[in-house]
Amino acid sequence: IRQTHPDPKFESVAREVCKSTIAEIKECADEPVGKGFLVSCLVDHRGNITEYQCHQYITKMTAIIFSDYRLICGFMDDCKADINLLKCGSIRPGEKDAHSQGEVVACLEKGLVKEAEETDPRIQVSDQCKKAILRVAELSSDDFHLDRHLYFACRDDRERFCENTQAGEGRVYKCLFNHKFEESMSEKCRDALTTRQKLIAQDYKVSYSLAKSCKSDLKKYRCNVENLPRSREARLSYLLMCLESAVHRGKWNSRLAGTLSPSPFSKLCFKGEFPHHGAFLLVLTIRIAEHKGSAGLQTLIQETDPGADYRIDRALNEACESVIQTACKHIRSGDPMILSCLMEHLYTEKMVEDCEHRLLELQYFISRDWKLDTVLYRKCQGDASRLCHTHGWNETSELMPAGAVFSCLYRHAYRTEEQGRRLSRECRAEVQRILHQRAMDVKLDPTLQDKCMIDLGKWCSEKTETGQELECLQDHLDDLVSDCRDVVGNLTELESEDIQIEALLMRACEPIIQTFCHEVADNQIDSGDLMECLIQNKHQKEMNEKCAIGVTHFQLVQMKDFRFSYKFKMACKEDVLKLCPNIKKKVDVVICLSTTVRNDTLQDAKEHRVSLKCRKQLRVEELEMTEDIRLEPELYEACKSDIKNYCQNVPYGNAQIIECLKEIKKQLSTRCHQKVFKLQETEMMDPELDYTLMRVCKQMIKRFCPEADSKNMLQCLKQNKNSEVMDPKCKQMITKRQITQNTDYRLNPVLRKACKADIPKFCQNILNRAKDDTELEGQVISCLKLKYADQRLSPDCEDQIRVIIQESALDYRLDPQLQMHCSDEISSLCAEEAAAQEQTGQVEECLKVNLLKIKTEMCKKEVLNMLKESKADIFVDPVLHTACALDIKHHCAAIPPGRGRQMSCLMEALEDKRVRLQPECKKRLNDRIEMWSYAAKVAPAEGFSDLAMQVMTSPSKNYILSVITVGICVLFLIGLMCGRITKRVTRELKDR
Repeated sequence: IRQTHPDPKFESVAREVCKSTIAEIKECADEPVGKGFLVSCLVDHRGNITEYQCHQYITKMTAIIFSDYRLICGFMDDCKADINLLKCGSIRPGEKDAHSQGEVVACLEKGLVKEAEETDPRIQVSDQCKKAILRVAELSSDDFHLDRHLYFACRDDRERFCENTQAGEGRVYKCLFNHKFEESMSEKCRDALTTRQKLIAQDYKVSYSLAKSCKSDLKKYRCNVENLPRSREARLSYLLMCLESAVHRGKWNSRLAGTLSPSPFSKLCFKGEFPHHGAFLLVLTIRIAEHKGSAGLQTLIQETDPGADYRIDRALNEACESVIQTACKHIRSGDPMILSCLMEHLYTEKMVEDCEHRLLELQYFISRDWKLDTVLYRKCQGDASRLCHTHGWNETSELMPAGAVFSCLYRHAYRTEEQGRRLSRECRAEVQRILHQRAMDVKLDPTLQDKCMIDLGKWCSEKTETGQELECLQDHLDDLVSDCRDVVGNLTELESEDIQIEALLMRACEPIIQTFCHEVADNQIDSGDLMECLIQNKHQKEMNEKCAIGVTHFQLVQMKDFRFSYKFKMACKEDVLKLCPNIKKKVDVVICLSTTVRNDTLQDAKEHRVSLKCRKQLRVEELEMTEDIRLEPELYEACKSDIKNYCQNVPYGNAQIIECLKEIKKQLSTRCHQKVFKLQETEMMDPELDYTLMRVCKQMIKRFCPEADSKNMLQCLKQNKNSEVMDPKCKQMITKRQITQNTDYRLNPVLRKACKADIPKFCQNILNRAKDDTELEGQVISCLKLKYADQRLSPDCEDQIRVIIQESALDYRLDPQLQMHCSDEISSLCAEEAAAQEQTGQVEECLKVNLLKIKTEMCKKEVLNMLKESKADIFVDPVLHTACALDIKHHCAAIPPGRGRQMSCLMEALEDKRVRLQPECKKRLNDRIEMWSYAAKVAPAEGFSDLAMQVMTSPSKNYILSVITVGICVLFLIGLMCGRITKRVTRELKDR
C-alpha cells in the first residue's frame, strides 16, 4: 500500500539526504524513481534509520503527511466513498476543506469499530478503506503525535499523567492506556483511547510494542499467514491463539479432527498453524462469541460432547494423566465424574500446571451451556423441565438461553420449604458442585465475566492470582456498574448461605474446620453456620494465615450489604423492612436495630419492637464487629491517619488496633478521639462488646462471673480483681479499664446511675465547661470525693465513691487528677515506689510523707485532699488501715465503718493511756496527726460547713467541743446578767 504523497520534490530531497540509508535498506533501494514510494518506504522503516539528517527529515515529513489525510497518497481514492457514506467530511474537488486528517480518520476509525461490534451492521466500510485506515493507525503507532485526533484529545491528559514519558516507541500510548480509568482522565481522551484499543483488537500491528515484541515469535511460529485475509489474520484473538498453540504442540484427536474438517467455520479457525490439540476449546469459544447464533456450530459442539468423556480431548487426557492416577484413581476410567474430581483438585498440590490450563479451557467451554455437563444434565433434566420450562437439547432459545437454565436451577437450589418448590436432592448436589467449581475462577462464571468485563479491566487488572478477581470485585462493589454489582451481589449473597462454594477458602480453612467446625461442615444445608463457626474460631492457634485472611475478607465484604450475612438476613429480614427501610449497609442496619433495642429497654417497653430471634442474631453480629476496627467503618475512616501514624505495625485482628488507639488516646486527632470515646462509652455500658477484655479474661469470667449479666461483667471482675487466683493478665486488663472509667464519670454507668442527683447538685460548674465526647480527666469524680469527705453525698453515691477512693488509694494510676498534677513529683520523689510491679498505695504514702517537699500548688492540693478523705474513712488509707487492723479489731470492732467513726475510735484509744496500741499503728497515727495539723494550716476551712466538718473529724474533737461548750455557757451567763441590769434601769426610769 503506497500511502505517502507522490510529489517528486519530496523524493529528490529524500534521495539526497538519505543516500547511505537507502543503500542499507534493500526494500527502499528497489523502489521505482518518481512514484513517491521512496518516502513511504523510509517512513515505514524510520525506526531503523541511524543517519541523523535523514532521520530528522523523515520525522518532519511524517508529521507533515499525518497533518492532513489528503497528503496521504491513495487514501482519498480508497476511502472517498466511505467518507461520504459515514459523513466524515467533504472531499469535493475545489472546495476549501476545513476538516483535518485527524478528524476524518478518527471518524472512519469509529465507523470501522462500530461495524466490528455490530452483528448485522447497517453501514460497512469497504475492504480497501479498512486496509488504509489500519495502515495509517499502524504507521502512527510509535508516536502519538501522529494520531492527530488522539493527540488533540489527550494533550492535557498527557501533561497530567505522562509528563515525564518520552515520545516514541508507543510509550505515550502505553502510559495513557494505564491511566485510562483515572477519574481525572477527560472523557474525550478516554473515548479516543478506547477507539485505538479496539483497532488493536482488529490489527495487532496498531500496537507498536506488541508488534515489536512479538515480531520474531510470529515469524518463528508462522502466525502471519499471507494467504488469509488481512482482517482475519491480523486480529489480536488470532495472534494470541496462534502463539498459545506454539506452546502446546500436538496432533488433533482423530474424532475431533474428523468432525471439524468439513466445516467452513473450522477452516477459518484452523487453517494454517493449528495442528495441535490444546487450543481448540479456546479457539471455538472465542469464535462462538464472534459468530453468535451459529446453529451448525452449536450442533457440532453438542455432538462432540467433550464433557461426557474427558478422553475425547487428548490434550486434557495426556496433561492430567498423573493427577488422575493420584487424586482420582478411585473413579473408573471414562466416568464423567473424573472432570469433577479434577476440578476439586484444581489449585491444590496434586495439580500440575499443564493439566490446570487444559482443564480451565474445557470448563470455560462447558460452563457456557449447562447441557454439556453430562452428569448435571442427567440429574437435573427433570427439575429443569418442572421448574424452568425446558425439555430437550434444542429447547433453548434467545428467550431461554442455556445459561438462563442453570441460573434458574441454582435459584431453586437455595429456596427454603416456605419459599416454594425446591430441587431434588440429586440435582441440588450437582448444582452445588458446579457452583463450587465456578468459584475457582471468574472465567468459569459466564454471567459474571460478561457483566463485569469492564470492571475487571478497570479495578482488577493487576489481580491475577487465583481467586483474587472476585475478591477485587467484592472490594469495589460500590464502584461497579449496575449490572456487574447485581451479579457480584447475588453471588456474595449465595456464598453467605453456603460458604463451601468458596472452594479455595475451604481448602485453606480445612484444619480449623476439621478441629472446630466439622459438625456444621457435614450438614447438607449450610445456612451460614460454617462461616459463623470460622469467625468465632478465627484466632485459634490452629488457624493459618490464608484462612484468617479469607474469613476477614468475607467479614469486610458482609459490611457492604446486610443481605451478605445469611443468618442475620433470615433472622432480621422483617424487622429491617419494618424499622430500618431503605438502609442497605450492614453496619447501618446493626446500628438502627441495636438503637431500637436499647431505647425499648431503657423505656421499659412492654413489648420489644425487634423480634426475639433478630435480637439474638443482632447480638452475634455486634460481637463479631468488635474484633476488627475495619468492621466498624465510621471509626476506621475517622482514625485512618492516626492508625498510620501510631499503630502502623499493629495487626488488625483481635481488636489490637482498637486497643492501640485507646492507649494513645490523648495523642489522637479530634475526630478519632471523639469516636474512640463514644466506643468506650458503649463498651462500658455493655462490657461484652469489649473484645479485648472478654478475650483476656475469658477463663476468669467462667470462674468468678458465670451467672453475671453481660452488662455487669466488668463490675463483677472488679470485685474479684484482688483474688489470689486472679490471672495477672486479666487483672492488668481490669486495671486498664478502671483507669479509663475514672477519667470520666460517663464511662462508669454504675457511678453515673448512683450519683444521678449528686453530680448536678455539687459539680454543675464542671459540667458547664465540659465538651461532648471529650474526657473530663476525673474532675467530676474528684468533686464527688471532696463531698464524700464532707459527708454530704446520698447513700448510693457515697457507696460508689468509697469504692473508687479505696481503689485509687491502692493505685495512684486510678486517680487521673493526682497523676496529672503530680507527675513530676512522682518521678522525682517516688520513682522507686511508682516502679513497683504491684501497686499497694506506696506512691500515695510517699507523697503524703513528702508533703512539705511538694512545691506545685495543684499537686499539694491533691495530696491534702487525700489526707482529708482518709479522715472520713480509714479504709481509704490502706497503709494506716493495714498497720491498725488488729487494733481496730480489738478496740473498735463494735463501731461501724464510714463517716470517720473508726478513725475517731483509734484517736481516742491513742489518747487513752490505759490502751496499748500496736507500735506500727501508733507511729502511723502520730504521722497522720502531724499531716492533718499541717493540712489545717495550709488549707483553712473555706466556709462554716467546712469548719464544722474539720472539727467533727478532728482527733481533738472532744476537747474542741468542750471548749466551745464552755464558751457558749459563759456567753449565756453574761447575757443573763446584762439582761437583769438593763431591766432594772428601765423600771427605775418608769417610776420617775
